[in-house]
Amino acid sequence: MTKAQLVEQMAKDAGISKAEAGKAVNSLIAGIGEAIKEEDGKITLSGFGTFSKVYRKARQGVNPATGEKINIEARYAIKFRPGNALKAAIS
Repeated sequence: MTKAQLVEQMAKDAGISKAEAGKAVNSLIAGIGEAIKEEDGKITLSGFGTFSKVYRKARQGVNPATGEKINIEARYAIKFRPGNALKAAIS
């Protein structure tokens, strides 16, 4: 499902315009991004899951095309852990 399809589905389910649903989706995405930027970097949506910021240490990797060793810098990454309701919905 694309973002446009999600907006369309939300508009249909909530009985609102696509423009209003689009604003809601954009606000949700921005809110998740802002919460992850904070020091603890975590947001939990009950029944859906938890987005969290994790620190990845610097490490050595291998370029799969050439086999050459490369250095991968330390960085923050985003991790998603699905909630029980989401897990049950796809089982």
